[in-house]
Amino acid sequence: MALGRMSVALVRRSFSTSLARTGYGSGVGSNVPFQVKNKWRLLAVMTLFFGSGFGAPFLLVRHQLKKK
Repeated sequence: MALGRMSVALVRRSFSTSLARTGYGSGVGSNVPFQVKNKWRLLAVMTLFFGSGFGAPFLLVRHQLKKK
């Protein structure tokens, strides 16, 4: 039982100190690889990103069906 408590304490200590050492600023959008300040730019980027992933299989099937 003591080993379980020690491992939980070690994990808690490791994660709390690693979060403090990351060097990211605080606030919304400071730890993501894209800008979130302009909501319309964010909408366009996310639409392109998810739309390309969703549309790719359909385009590939269309290409294979048109190929002779």
